[in-house]
Amino acid sequence: MRKIVLFILFFCSYLAYAQTDTEKISYHVIKTDSQGDLIPWYNDDPGISYDHIVNMVWKFWDTMRTDLNGLPYYMNHQVWKRDHNDFRGIGGDQFSMAISSWRMLYDYSGDEKVLDNIQFIADYYISHSFSGGDCKWKNIPYPYNTLIYSGNYDGDMILGKGYTQPDKAGSFGSELVNIYKQTGKEIYLEAAVNIANSLSEHMVAGDGGHSPLPFRVNASTGKIGVLNEGTASEITYAYTTNWTGTMSLFQRLIALGKGNTANFHKSFEILLSWMKQYPLKTNKWGPFFEDVGVYSDTQINAVTFARYILENPDQFNDGIGSARHILDWVYHELGNPKWEKYGVSVVNEQTSYRVPGNSHTSRQGATELLYAAKTGDLKAMERGILQLNWATYMVNDDGESTYPNGETWMTDGYGDYVRHYLRGMAAFPEIAPANQNHLISSSSVIKRITYNEVNILYETFDQNSVELLRLKVKPKEIRGDEVKLPESDISKQEEDWEWKPLKIGGILKIRHQKSNKIAIQF
Repeated sequence: MRKIVLFILFFCSYLAYAQTDTEKISYHVIKTDSQGDLIPWYNDDPGISYDHIVNMVWKFWDTMRTDLNGLPYYMNHQVWKRDHNDFRGIGGDQFSMAISSWRMLYDYSGDEKVLDNIQFIADYYISHSFSGGDCKWKNIPYPYNTLIYSGNYDGDMILGKGYTQPDKAGSFGSELVNIYKQTGKEIYLEAAVNIANSLSEHMVAGDGGHSPLPFRVNASTGKIGVLNEGTASEITYAYTTNWTGTMSLFQRLIALGKGNTANFHKSFEILLSWMKQYPLKTNKWGPFFEDVGVYSDTQINAVTFARYILENPDQFNDGIGSARHILDWVYHELGNPKWEKYGVSVVNEQTSYRVPGNSHTSRQGATELLYAAKTGDLKAMERGILQLNWATYMVNDDGESTYPNGETWMTDGYGDYVRHYLRGMAAFPEIAPANQNHLISSSSVIKRITYNEVNILYETFDQNSVELLRLKVKPKEIRGDEVKLPESDISKQEEDWEWKPLKIGGILKIRHQKSNKIAIQF
């Protein structure tokens, strides 16, 4: 691990860079270090650049114009148009992705407006998207607004009104559990339990052509969606591997003891067993996106599961090897060599749309960094930083975050973008900005956090938790529920903290098992 830290410090300390005369990536002229490797466009220091783009992207989202029906633009559309409105509804996982990113951003920033946005999105989506109690697939959200300005979500982009995507319901339910932990409001937990109940009721064993839950299904009739039914080109939607969010939903409710935990445990085991038996062996990762009507293997499904494996290695015989297998499959099947002369391995979105993506490459980068943190693999660490560097070029000076093809997606440029930088910092706190104070990871949900010059105060949902922070200076004192916590020694006490000094500031690790209100004094 020490070698990796030293490498990061060296990597981030290049002073000289070369700027190409004309070649750009999206908005910006390419910048390289003295070795010819890509560096971020905004600043030579990755931490300063990552922090800048995260804040600019959030500001753009927060100040996006109000639409004709009185809702923020991102509540109606999947693609931003600067001078007019795009006439497509939302992306399939648009709201879950945003909530996921903003929860991490709240921990990182303490900005109450971020927390307000999380609750606004969740409240509106709960009250305007769920299937009726008389449906075969009841009490789960629809992923699309078939009438753009209706303010209601009632179907699927490809198959139309009445169709839903169970994998997106699972992702939203998982985020609702986190919001419940953050706010204490039972309505979020109730909605999450209802989603879990509905998904659990329909769980089957699955096989090589059918996942335990279908990709697209009619909520009222239970019919699995088809396109061009009865023709030679018939395409079924019985298969996807995007079940990480659904597995997390079941796990979180089981841990809380909420809902039918016996059924949730059984459903979780079915999904995990199927993921091991089929896609992990076949690399048939299947569809994810709402606007694709053909079978396609997607990087998001594959690498999201690779992250799950790295975060839950005890559930796999060879977790590290399995995660590496998935990451390598992406390079083999979806690698894009266009920017290899700048040292960066960019990845394409999916097999039916082999176009490089900012969210996909930053996801790959954040997962490479997690893999490197687990293994000490310096090459994986370098790949990850270069991939995050490449993806910074998609953000304009005003925070507009575009896809390399020129469209500004609410998913790829916002919800499914910001979180990968914050996850990268969580894996390697050394790449967080050195001249600022930030909480960058917690094993518990953070309920509240405030930053100021004299202290940082935060409250976790769980008493038993571990936090990592990147700080400008070493704290003078840390308290948990008003009790002074000792600085760690070799014995590692139940509640303590340790400090790792860096060239500027350092990394603080806090462990607590009996307290959940933490005060860091400077």
